[in-house]
Amino acid sequence: MGAGEVERKAKEAFFEDEFGVAVDLYTEAIALEPSNADLFADRAQAHIKLNCFPEAVSDANKAIQLDSSLAKAYLRKGTACIKLEEYHTAKLALQSGASLAPNDSRFTKLIEECDHHIAEESNGLTSTLSQKGPITTAPSGDGSHSCDTTTETTKEAERDSSVSQTYEVASVRPKYRHEYYQKPEEVVVTIFAKGIPAKNVVVDFGDQILSVTIDVPGQDAYHFQPRLFGKIVPDKCRVEVLSTKVEIRLAKAEAINWTSLEYRKDVPQKINMLAVQSETPAYPSSKPRAKDWDKLEAQVKKEEKEEKLDGDAGLNKLFRDIYQNADEDMRRAMSKSFLESNGTVLSTDWKEVGSKKVEGSPPEGMELKKWEY
Repeated sequence: MGAGEVERKAKEAFFEDEFGVAVDLYTEAIALEPSNADLFADRAQAHIKLNCFPEAVSDANKAIQLDSSLAKAYLRKGTACIKLEEYHTAKLALQSGASLAPNDSRFTKLIEECDHHIAEESNGLTSTLSQKGPITTAPSGDGSHSCDTTTETTKEAERDSSVSQTYEVASVRPKYRHEYYQKPEEVVVTIFAKGIPAKNVVVDFGDQILSVTIDVPGQDAYHFQPRLFGKIVPDKCRVEVLSTKVEIRLAKAEAINWTSLEYRKDVPQKINMLAVQSETPAYPSSKPRAKDWDKLEAQVKKEEKEEKLDGDAGLNKLFRDIYQNADEDMRRAMSKSFLESNGTVLSTDWKEVGSKKVEGSPPEGMELKKWEY
């Protein structure tokens, strides 16, 4: 598949709001066509959508290096630097882009936004650039990338090719996107690092710390060491290195809902309101609640015992009750007399019927006959 086809699929993914997929596809297209400035500029836009602003700045700088007349590359660099609160850097990039696209009102609006923030800084309402440290902790980066931190550095970056070469070196550093989702008992963290051998991945766990290091020969090491939102059980945590990602399963120590992956003082821990399941789980159902069959059986027996029947049904019930409560001799007498008399005699006295055959005794006015087969 050529770079053009991969680029087309990347654009489709972007318009479907699948920004992570778009980044991966643009990366694949860049590998096929590394001198295409548009690919770097478009990947920068996908990084912005993912809030990966240092990565967006790096891609925009690479696009500018390849094609200094590409207006959208300056627009994306300016947008990302504003998000990183690097307003002087953003303004210079936007001014360069505005000179290439004078009719694009987006540059004018963003330059005005930069002027507003710069004025606030000069009035002491915000920290000055000289008081800032490097911008770190990108949402999907390795925490080692930053935008330009001073106006002079920015000017040199725009004018001096040696500084552009510095950005080119920085762009090869491993920058892996990560995501997470949670279940009641665990949090699953996924780091999208393709083709990394398991031997190059080191993951350690603390009570509330996750430490991930991906160290590939020839590249700067990737480090991801967040303090986690909640406590975990290190011995129950698991790691699996796959061909396209590193999957880390964090076993929760407490039944709480993590509102973020990383600990934040301003976000209270929210207790999971779902009740802990009992040993015999009960599943939602439209059916009636499960019955206590032992209790139901006892109730049926009680009702049968207390049931009052009329006629033959009542007589049969009487005989059943007598038989159930009789001793062994009484039961033998009842069985023998009933069978030998063809159901016309029922005796409970074994001494009376045990030593002789019981003759039939039909009711008055009736005759006893044998059936012949």
